[in-house]
Amino acid sequence: MNRAERIRAAVEAAFEVQRIEVRDDSHLHAGHAGARPEGETHFDLLVVSSEFTGQSRVTRQRAVYGLLSAELEGGLHALSIRALTPDEAIKETK
Repeated sequence: MNRAERIRAAVEAAFEVQRIEVRDDSHLHAGHAGARPEGETHFDLLVVSSEFTGQSRVTRQRAVYGLLSAELEGGLHALSIRALTPDEAIKETK
């Protein structure tokens, strides 16, 4: 299982996910700090869950970062997180 699959599986196991997108952006960071030739170091994550309702952006991100701490300790250098409620996701697409 690659890192993107592990991220997806961990998030889906922890939250009631309405939508999830996991994108490996490592190729965009070649030569930067933390980048490795084999990739899987820089990811963009979108998670839409009603469980985020009433939570601040910081609380949501801390929950996701905590969930993925093993990945961060194991070579994941950068993780961009957008953790949205379903209503926020709808507004974002308008």
